[in-house]
Amino acid sequence: MKVIDFGQTNSILNQYISEIRNVEVQNDRLRFRRNIERIGEIMAYEMSKELTYSEKQVQTPLGIAPVSTFDDDVVIATVFRAGLPLHAGFLNVFDRAGNAFVSAYRYYKDKECRTVDVHIEYIATPDLSGKTLLLVDPMLATGESMELAWKAFLTKGTPAKLQIACVIASRQGVYERAFVYSTGAGRCRRLGIRRQAVIRRAVAAVQSEPRHCSLNHKESRINSVCE
Repeated sequence: MKVIDFGQTNSILNQYISEIRNVEVQNDRLRFRRNIERIGEIMAYEMSKELTYSEKQVQTPLGIAPVSTFDDDVVIATVFRAGLPLHAGFLNVFDRAGNAFVSAYRYYKDKECRTVDVHIEYIATPDLSGKTLLLVDPMLATGESMELAWKAFLTKGTPAKLQIACVIASRQGVYERAFVYSTGAGRCRRLGIRRQAVIRRAVAAVQSEPRHCSLNHKESRINSVCE
């Protein structure tokens, strides 16, 4: 696993992030949704670099040309309803991908409204066995809802690869997801899932990386240790 923060590099993505966080701009709902969609498109492009590729022969008007395209059977998964604009951005890039959805909502467990829990209501997905699952969620707070969504999707088959993308992520959420998916605590190791992942903190994503890595989750910063 490797950890990458989009916010530490200069690109047009930073403009979209600034607008969704700017109190003077974020109330424009159309622009807000479109910026989330644009971020999804940029993330999808970057994550496509970590897929498995092979050379194919393509018939062109002038003859046969070799082209390297990815072999992964991609499924894009998200949590209703907040994840839909980000999901749309990924689907604009992976336009032949399958789609998976899980419905989750938060509720208070106590009368004082201090303890919040997450409930999974329903799931709609194709068979995920052997697929490359792109789990996209615009916000990573504690990571609890993402963990529940992941467990729900596992009931529909075990994917060969798991990649996660988030737009805004808390440090705690990144620590938790990085530790869970790198150590196998999230069943990745026991199920034989290829843990090729990238988590981005402020603009977050988890994606493929073909080395076995572990993360020191006790440090104040996320440090990857790769073989």
